[in-house]
Amino acid sequence: MNTASEPRYAAIKRHIRQQIESGTWPVHFQVPSENQLAQEFGVSRMTARRALSELTDERVLMRSQGLGTFVAEPVPAGSLLEVRNIADEISARGHSYSNRILLAQQCMANAEVARALEVPEQAKVFHSIIVHCDNGLPIQWEERFTNPALAPEYLQQDFAHTTPNAYLSRVAPLTEADTTVEAIAAEASIAYALEIATGDACLQVWRRTKSSAGTVSFARLVHPGNRYRLGAQLRF
Repeated sequence: MNTASEPRYAAIKRHIRQQIESGTWPVHFQVPSENQLAQEFGVSRMTARRALSELTDERVLMRSQGLGTFVAEPVPAGSLLEVRNIADEISARGHSYSNRILLAQQCMANAEVARALEVPEQAKVFHSIIVHCDNGLPIQWEERFTNPALAPEYLQQDFAHTTPNAYLSRVAPLTEADTTVEAIAAEASIAYALEIATGDACLQVWRRTKSSAGTVSFARLVHPGNRYRLGAQLRF
């Protein structure tokens, strides 16, 4: 990389990232202050402030009022190639999983839901909306329509202690999943549930899951853009 013409704030950002990625500055490590960085790099406080502000916006750093700036925990990552239980993802990071059940009821399938679940329009289906939290911070808004023929006891589950994914994986083991990912601006109701501002950037996943007996569920999963990312590893 040619750094000769690199802006000074970008050089500071690169330095901080290198310290974090090398493990020299671990999670929750307090990074140098604006004054210290300005002195070390021979720049103005404004330049140092820009570097810290941008890294904070990118969720690399976190600021604590009156205490300083610290290395943030990595943004949680999901997989494009796996359908994983979000509670397991959170537990694997050593964090605490919790959720908020906003809706759990029977309803009539509209045209879109009927097509997705391959059931007649106006057929009875199960409808749930749950907000999943990582250490109390909302990271996923899940709206799911489930086929009662394949998961008849769906609404009887205690989703305060399990997840729809865990239950459905047990009663209708997954054989196929269709997934679509897109960027959206959060609508008011979802923004409120995720504790973000209306219009904030979000990652939206549409997912239809099937078992050997047929289409099990159709879900819309919305993640705050700055709290979650998706990735995949391909080997050839």
